[in-house]
Amino acid sequence: MNGAELPPSLERIRQDFLDLPEPERLELLLEFSHDLPEMPTRLADHPELQERVAECQSPVYIVVELDDDDAVAMHATAPATAPTTRGFAGILVEGLRGLTAEQALGVPDDFPQSIGLTRAVSPLRIAGMTGMLARAKRQIRERLASRAS
Repeated sequence: MNGAELPPSLERIRQDFLDLPEPERLELLLEFSHDLPEMPTRLADHPELQERVAECQSPVYIVVELDDDDAVAMHATAPATAPTTRGFAGILVEGLRGLTAEQALGVPDDFPQSIGLTRAVSPLRIAGMTGMLARAKRQIRERLASRAS
């Protein structure tokens, strides 16, 4: 990683992966896939509010919200037939939840490469998670900018 310190939630997730032997890391990714919460109805019923992550091979859509205290809530949806994509989305949904906007924006862009899956999944899949993180950060910046104006 680029030397930036991870927020505790993402550091814990990263360490959980790194503590496992490489073959078992895919099992943990699958757990995140199963644990990905459904998109809230207020967002699921409004696809125009969801952003497609074009870097992902599978159709994954995200929405990032900020509450009045600038705490982050990321929501994502991906098909059950795309467990790797769902798992990566689940990692970010869990890891970014409750962070301040500033903390989320400070997450290193190369976080997806740091969790020990680069040899277990294709570079395209890692690029998909990197795309999810980049789009989440962009949405956070947009939300902050709209409040300032």
